[in-house]
This record gives sequence, C-alpha cells and structure tokens, in this order.
Amino acid sequence: MDIKDLCESIKKYEGKEVTLEGWVRNNRNQSNFGFIDFNDGTYFKSFQIVYDKDLKDFDMVSKIRVGSALRVCGKIVKSEGSNQSHEMKATSVEVLGDSSEDYPIQPKRHTREFLREVAYLRPRTNLFNAVFRVRSVAAQAIHEYFQSHNYVYFHSPIITGADCEGSDQMFKITTFDFNDLPKDEKGKVDFKKDLFGKKAYITGSGQLHGETFAMCYKKIYTFGPTMRTEKSNTKTHANEFWMIEPEVAFCDIEGIMDIEEEMLKFIINYVMEKCPLEMEFFDKFVEKGLIEKLNKVKNSKFVRITHHDAIKLLKEAKVKWEFEPDYNEDIAKEHERYITEYYDGPVFIKDWPKDIKAFYMKLNDDNKTVAGVDLEVPGAGELIGGSQREDDYDKLIKRMKEMNIPQDDLVWYTNLRRFGGCYHSGFGLGFERLIMYLTGVDNIRDVIPYPRTPNSCDY
Repeated sequence: MDIKDLCESIKKYEGKEVTLEGWVRNNRNQSNFGFIDFNDGTYFKSFQIVYDKDLKDFDMVSKIRVGSALRVCGKIVKSEGSNQSHEMKATSVEVLGDSSEDYPIQPKRHTREFLREVAYLRPRTNLFNAVFRVRSVAAQAIHEYFQSHNYVYFHSPIITGADCEGSDQMFKITTFDFNDLPKDEKGKVDFKKDLFGKKAYITGSGQLHGETFAMCYKKIYTFGPTMRTEKSNTKTHANEFWMIEPEVAFCDIEGIMDIEEEMLKFIINYVMEKCPLEMEFFDKFVEKGLIEKLNKVKNSKFVRITHHDAIKLLKEAKVKWEFEPDYNEDIAKEHERYITEYYDGPVFIKDWPKDIKAFYMKLNDDNKTVAGVDLEVPGAGELIGGSQREDDYDKLIKRMKEMNIPQDDLVWYTNLRRFGGCYHSGFGLGFERLIMYLTGVDNIRDVIPYPRTPNSCDY
C-alpha cells in the first residue's frame, strides 16, 4: 500500500499487518535493534520501520544502505518515540534494489549547487521532494481553475513559423547537415530545401495560435513548454520553461485583471490545502513567513494603477534609486519592490508606453500607451504579464510596420481581425516563477526538474 494512504488513516491500520515498498532514507542500527526512515514518494514525511533481533536476517537488514529499494512487511503499532504517532514493527524485509556505498544522497545537509549536479537524484531530498510535489499540485490547480470556468485546453504547436517573441529570442530548427548546407543563387542558405520549406522555430509563446482558438471557443488556455535563446544567467531566467497563456474573447483589460487575480488566489488556496506538510516545510526552512505572505495575497484586493502613476509615485519617493524611474521606460526590480511595499500587497500596473511593449497590444486612445498590464507581487516582482489585444486590423498592420514585424508569415493572425474579430485579452504566467513564489525557492534552476540554462544542458 502507499504510505500516504497509511498515514492518513493510521488508526484504521493499528495492529494490522501491511506491506510497503519504497526507499531507505536512513538506517540507524544498534546492537539489538534498528530504525529505518522509509519513503515511497507518495507522502512528504517518511514512515519509521523498527526491526530487532527477532527479525530473520537481522544482520543483513542492519547493513542495508541508504537509497536501497525495499519491500517491508510488518504490524502497525503505536510509537514510543516523540516524532511519530505510529510505526511499523517489521516481520520481513526484502531488498529489491541495493544501493552502492558511493550513493550521493546521504542523510546530511547538501547544498543546492551540489544537488543540481545530481539532478536525477535530488527529488529524494526533502527540499526537492516538496518542490516537485507542489509543482505537480499547482499544475493540477491550473487545469481545475480553467476547466471549471469553461475554458478549452489548447495544445499550441511546439514547432512554428510564427515569430511571436522576435527571432533573436527563438531557437531555429533544421534538418540540414551543417557540413553541407544547400545554398541559393545568392550564396545564402536555401531554406526552401529544408523539411518545412521555410525557416522554422521552436515556440517562444503559444499566444498567437491561442488567439485563433479563442475566436471560436471564447475562452482557451495553453499550458506547455516554451523556449527562448536569451543568454541570461540570473536566478529567474531559463532557456526552457513552462507557460500558462489564457486567451479570452469579449474581454477587456479590466476583465483580464479580474481573471488573473481570481486564478492566482485559487492556485494559492488549492496548493495550501493539498500540500500542508510541504508548505510548513517551506515556511520553516526556506522562507520564514511564507504561509503568512500567501494568506495575505489570497485575502487581499489587488491594487490597480497606471504606469504613469507608478512612475510618479517612484519619482516622489524619498529614495536614492540605482535606476532612475522614467515615464518612457520599464521599471526595475527595486521599483517593483517599492511599489508592492507601498501598497502592502499585489499591484496591477497598466497602460504602458507603446514603444516598450509588443506589437499585438491594443493602442490606447492617447496613441502613446497600450493596454498592457503587469502583475507585481510582494517578494517576487512581476509574476504575470498580459494585455488587451489589438482588434483593429488597420491599427495592427500599422504597428507591425512601425516595429518591422514581417507580415507575410502572420497573415493568418492579422486575418482574425477581418473574419469576425472582437475585443479580446490574454496573459502569460511563467510556471516556474509561480512555483518560486509558492515555495520561497529563489532560483529557477531548483523548481524545474532538469534546468536548461546557458552552458548547461545536462541529462
């Protein structure tokens, strides 16, 4: 049986024989008895196995190494120790898979840097066991939120010819032999001879394709991997990450902010209900006050201000900034921190200067700003970025020309404005940044199983 089922109904099994299969976290043996910390991955806490001289093969069991896979049979009894209410008194122990002496995950503290070097084993530690369970539960929360609100789960293509984020940020794919590239009459690589007959990329966003389905289903969401070529070694950037990108027809910028706020609160509540042990662990060992922070967000009303008012607030602040706030520029991390502290909670910043935002964002009536919005949260800064999309065909074409966006490859996208288009909005939420926020873990490399970052593509 699973340890989770056993622990959650422990009194039901008191005095009964059960069989568990899992791995040894620790084996503390004495001359006449011993204790095994046993974990099968279904429950955050390990279960204690007690064995003594009466056990057949006592000497063999006392020498079982950390990391070994076992099948253990025994009776569930009340524990005499203070760390658990019940334990198993073993009647038989079978080694299903031995672990060698050089097993890297020993019962001691390991640095996160070391554990990245053995990423295939790190889920066996408390920290990463908790992180990746929360990641799984948060993913389920996302699906439950959108499915319960009539959204269609849309699988956007991984291979695409649509340059949404700018080709300098997108991975190119080809079937060509780099030692024998076909050339055209001008001496350039002839992509007409490639598999797709044109340049192709690995997706940097599912948004543009998502908009096409939103014009049919009204409400859709994507949730899948995206890749960017940005050569950044910060704690918050990775070259492969997961994105949640809803698109909603007949929804303006105010409506999309309502959805963002409701969704985030739902996810926080869901994770805290489903992972209480993990959240207590994070609160105690990773980020003091994490649970209080999340409860405060869950129970707060998010503030909404314009970019102009945010810059005005920063300029009037009696603070010496490293980066001086500017009405025509983005805001820095120090600005994000100040704004969330000033309002003592999450803040939506909307109506950004058009020159620093994407071509698809709706131009406001002032012709200077667009209906874009970023959600800033305490302790993490920007968590979600979204916008009302430009639904006016002529204005969209004009913006694409101004920003040198090639139109030929996006005719299908611009045509949405000609074939029954409507006002619509959407946002993007980086899943790893969400997990960092929920767990308090401050490095993106530690919330994705196998991180892909510059000069790092192990496993």
